[in-house]
Amino acid sequence: MEENHLIIFVKNPVLGKVKTRLAAGIGEEKALDIYLQLLKLTREAANGSLCMRHVFYSDEIENDAWDDDRFNKHIQEGTDLGLRMKNAFEKVFALGAKKAVIIGSDCPQLTTDLIEESFEILNDKDTVIGPAKDGGYYLLGMKKLHSYLFEDKEWSTDTVFEDTVLDLMENRLSYGRLERLSDLDTIYDLHLLKQ
Repeated sequence: MEENHLIIFVKNPVLGKVKTRLAAGIGEEKALDIYLQLLKLTREAANGSLCMRHVFYSDEIENDAWDDDRFNKHIQEGTDLGLRMKNAFEKVFALGAKKAVIIGSDCPQLTTDLIEESFEILNDKDTVIGPAKDGGYYLLGMKKLHSYLFEDKEWSTDTVFEDTVLDLMENRLSYGRLERLSDLDTIYDLHLLKQ
């Protein structure tokens, strides 16, 4: 049985519902096109990783490009991002995960190698985190559920990474830190990635 489990959080790709901050600068159709490209890049990175893969949809499970033979499909449960992530970790640990890593679908620089590196880091550390340039994180991994990492956070702000690291330190958890990457959330992020 596979002990490494990858959690992939995705939004159902619906016009006007994805990449809304980006859409404010480039329009809803272009934002949806970019999100579909991000989903493809995320899927490719996940496909190359040697692990059990779980896609957690925001609204409903779809028959889509996420191959049912390679990806277990679930619906995110919870009233905010923190609770949804906590519940996803809880679910995969209940399914037998010894190491679990969560990623979103808005980091075009995320690679299979980084996913594999995160599982390797968990051989020696309690947790692993991939900081995003906007102050959040693009990846979080652990060997058992630490619920407090998902509580009392202002999600989608520039303090999420810092607040999470403080929680890790206060609770004496060792952590490995991956390289800092860019999320793609705004037109500014898009310009940075094009450079």
